[in-house]
Amino acid sequence: MNILILGSGGREHAMAAKIAESAHCSKLFVAPGNPGMNNIATVVNVATSAFEDISNLIKTEKIDILIVGPEQPLVDGIADYLEDIHEQLLIIGPKKYGAQLEGSKAFAKEFMQRHHIPTAAYFECTTHNLEEGLAYLEQTPPPYVLKADGLAAGKGVLILNDLVEAKAELKSMLEGKFGPASSKVVIEAFLDGIEFSVFVLTDGFNYVLLPEAKDYKRIGEGDTGLNTGGMGAISPVPFFKGDMKIKVLNNIIEPTVKGLAKDGIPYVGFIFFGLIKVENEPFVIEYNCRMGDPETEAVFPRIKSDFVELLIAIQKGNLHDAQLEVIDETAGTIILVSGGYPGDYLKGLEIHGLENVSGSLVYHSGTAAKSDKIITNGGRVLAITTIAEDFKKAIEVSKQNAEKINWAGKYFRKDIGFDL
Repeated sequence: MNILILGSGGREHAMAAKIAESAHCSKLFVAPGNPGMNNIATVVNVATSAFEDISNLIKTEKIDILIVGPEQPLVDGIADYLEDIHEQLLIIGPKKYGAQLEGSKAFAKEFMQRHHIPTAAYFECTTHNLEEGLAYLEQTPPPYVLKADGLAAGKGVLILNDLVEAKAELKSMLEGKFGPASSKVVIEAFLDGIEFSVFVLTDGFNYVLLPEAKDYKRIGEGDTGLNTGGMGAISPVPFFKGDMKIKVLNNIIEPTVKGLAKDGIPYVGFIFFGLIKVENEPFVIEYNCRMGDPETEAVFPRIKSDFVELLIAIQKGNLHDAQLEVIDETAGTIILVSGGYPGDYLKGLEIHGLENVSGSLVYHSGTAAKSDKIITNGGRVLAITTIAEDFKKAIEVSKQNAEKINWAGKYFRKDIGFDL
């Protein structure tokens, strides 16, 4: 089979590395990819937003399976566009309507409410009901959670302790602080607990549970400072077992997949459940319509069985019979970022020491090639993943290898897993 992965980050690199191992994969392409993928796939310089060029690539290279890595093309309707042109193509990623699970916080909240899926209490606010929104804030205990309804590149969530500031920020968001994404704002009750992520691959009726993970979003150690796209991840999550696992399966995953079918929402692809454990009860913070980053860099290395066989099972309509084998060991992932991230940072800095890494996997997130050199090309630059018997050993080896890689201003968190 010829397989195409769309995307250019660590998530897509980790997927590509696993898929390249498959006996069913004849040719593997990644678009637009990055230099780290050159030795496992054919990297094609086609943007994820260039739907017509992607369609031409699918036709030229006789692609059988397309895996869409990032959320934006899914929310923009790439699956709808390609389905009409390539009837035999299996697309791993939902159509535009289903992608609203991630693309619209209000859509997701209404879906959860309809199907009795545990989540925080909320209120939808626009310029038309602003006074009601301000009154809702007054009746809500702090901290105040404001979420832009649409995609805001990970920046559309504010958690504030001061009521006056929360009211001002609500008005600012509705006036365009995050562009069209915040023309509607979801005001949420704050949930205090420990966050983790669970993933499934579904055909819209059945699903396979993938390894879970816990990621760390804040730039500073001890989970301080600004939010980022993710500074590291651990898989498995020690408390995702027994009663907690049963509750997640029965109260969240099952009703979500059944809810999609009941609502007539076609959905083929990944569902990322962003969860929080409050005391001993799981709640949904958010859905994503794709795999997470950096969670994928911790999850995919733990998959032991042939991942492409799951995709073939979807194609043949027998996902309900599919099995996934996972290694027992722990994956610990550390993200190396550019100095200044998540604020302003420099690009084009030469990366040294990649050849010195030993005992870890290196996934490229924000890199580019210049002559025969690898240079930085993003805020989050590299992901270092180690497999070991427990997360402390895994993170320790990842840290040792992170120290061997250098560019001006490189930074990484040394405390991933500190709260476990």
